[in-house]
Amino acid sequence: MKKDAHILTRCIHGGQQNCEVTGAVMPPIYTSSTYAQESPGVHKGYEYSRSHNLTRYGFERAIANLESTGISEEQDVSHGGFAFATGMAATATCLELLSTGDTILAMDDMYGGTYRLMSLVRERSQGLKPVYVDMTDFEAVERAFAEHKPKMVWVESPTNPTLKVSDLARIAKIADDHGAIAVADNTFCSPVLQRPLELGMHVVMHSATKYLGGHSDVVGGVLVTRVPELAERIRYLQNAIGSVMGPFDAYLCLRGIKTLGLRMERHCESAMAIAEMLEAHDKVERVVYPGLESHPQHAVAAKQMGLPDGPGFGGMITVFLKGGLDESRRFLENVSLFALAESLGGVESLIEHPAIMTHATVPAESRAKLGISDSLVRLSVGIEDCDDLIADIHVGLDAI
Repeated sequence: MKKDAHILTRCIHGGQQNCEVTGAVMPPIYTSSTYAQESPGVHKGYEYSRSHNLTRYGFERAIANLESTGISEEQDVSHGGFAFATGMAATATCLELLSTGDTILAMDDMYGGTYRLMSLVRERSQGLKPVYVDMTDFEAVERAFAEHKPKMVWVESPTNPTLKVSDLARIAKIADDHGAIAVADNTFCSPVLQRPLELGMHVVMHSATKYLGGHSDVVGGVLVTRVPELAERIRYLQNAIGSVMGPFDAYLCLRGIKTLGLRMERHCESAMAIAEMLEAHDKVERVVYPGLESHPQHAVAAKQMGLPDGPGFGGMITVFLKGGLDESRRFLENVSLFALAESLGGVESLIEHPAIMTHATVPAESRAKLGISDSLVRLSVGIEDCDDLIADIHVGLDAI
């Protein structure tokens, strides 16, 4: 495959080759936990499946290609891509790049599980010092660097659930200037819409459960890096900690990204139409979607996000309904195509209430400061017929 192949082609062929033994176009699922050795320490490059698994390598090489690591197989066996049992396992392993007492500068709005791990687990067990800042405010970011001297920066863009968009190239430049590791959670975009490594970030994290898998039938996580020295450290940590992705899950994720490009096109098209409809509805207070001109960082989103052949702003929409918790409950209880469930990024549309569900562990005062109110509802727009989804939303709004 040509190095400059289109991203849709890379979704199918990137990092892949047909099986040398059978010609199989999809990697076999290697379930063996161990491998025979010809003599003590003499083997074919495989010893134990926690350390080496060809099915996992297939998925890791594919996501490394999509995120444009630029790392060769000689530098790292999976080109700087690493697959884990869950997204949180990937995040937890990434935090092991830090030492006891290090400060991490994190986006103030982020997935509740990431906040829980940083502040309620690693602050106690690792002595980690998380500092939260609005990374759309670059003066605040610079002040935080000067005051706290963080060793790592953790940014989501767009954020979960208020969909703030941060200029990743600027964040990466600030991190470089201060010798910090810059990490981007790219779950909401997938590498089809946004490739943070190309913008200067050092490490990318994905919950592979979401758009990469794409069918709500697998749980997994990914780390990807363009820095060979970081790849070497993550390779060691992946093996030492052991929270690796199993071969069946790796197969499902690899299968999922084959259709990632097509799915993202549909997610974006429908989400844009739904966001515009909601913004005009008299029972909606406010809509947050990066594709709307009303979004505070719309220009930044248009610069760093997009489908390969035109605009694309993802499948996630945040809606503030008029009213409070009662109105939100009635809306959520009366939609039917949108399943009331946690998670996102699948072929089916999902809807949830972050303050009660995904972000319940974030302190109430922090939620209030971020605007995660009882009127906030988060939509993950699937790939169903868009007119059917709009009709379903109208049923929910009519019940308020």
